This record gives sequence, structure tokens and C-alpha cells, in this order.
Amino acid sequence: MRALIQRVSEAKVSINGGEYRGIDQGYVILLGVGENDNEADAEKLWRKIANLRIFPDEKGKVNLSLEQVGGNVLLVSQFTLWANCKKGNRPSFVEAAKVDKGEILYDYFKKLVSLEYPDLVTGEFGAHMDVALVNDGPFTIWLDTDQL
Repeated sequence: MRALIQRVSEAKVSINGGEYRGIDQGYVILLGVGENDNEADAEKLWRKIANLRIFPDEKGKVNLSLEQVGGNVLLVSQFTLWANCKKGNRPSFVEAAKVDKGEILYDYFKKLVSLEYPDLVTGEFGAHMDVALVNDGPFTIWLDTDQL
């Protein structure tokens, strides 16, 4: 699994041109599921994200977790994190999970997050979405379970 985590002061998502739903301070997690991913990968990735300390403390040192600052999560599926651009100019997505598997693991990851953050805000798997955010810092982290 791959995740792009952005520390935000606010973020929102619109699904298929509908109303926006959003969060204030917290994380936007763009989640990509790979063909070889499984539930253990989802659990490992969520534990790493949940325990990240990337919010500043009273001295400005990056030392606080999402829980410590009372933040929330906006989770958006994004298979394009598996884009392979080695050949030509058109990305290949053959390493991304097929739709059925991708949706199952996205839903599993969503369940893991919602156990700790019941106010979780999500996009919709497979839908066209507009995501707007204010990246606080900016602070962006790339995680891949193959490298954790």
C-alpha cells in the first residue's frame, strides 16, 4: 500500500460534483492499493500513520501526533499512486490492485481509521472527486508498506 499524507489546516472533498465534506486540522491521506497488498499491509500502514508525530509542539518542534492535537482524517482512494512512468509518457497502472481487491482493502483501511477517528471523512472509491486542502507547513510524507 502507498499513502501520501499531508498535514492540513483544513481540507474537503466533493464527490461527482456534489456538496463538499471536510475536516479542519488533521491529515489528508491519499491511499493507493497495490496488486500484492493485503490486510496486514493496511494494518501496518495505519499504525505508522496513526503514530506519526508531525504536528508542532509549543516550541515549534515537530513532536505531536494527530491524536494529541485533536485532529481528524480525510481519506481518499487514489490508485494513481501506483503510476509507473518508466516507459513513454502515458502512465501504466498495472501494479495497482484490480477494482474489486482495491475497494475491499480501501474499505478495510477505512474501518481501521474509523475505529480511532469515528468522525472520519472519506471520498468515494472509484468516483471522480475534487479535493481541496490547505497544506500546513507544507508538510507531506510518502509511505509505502514495502519500505516500512
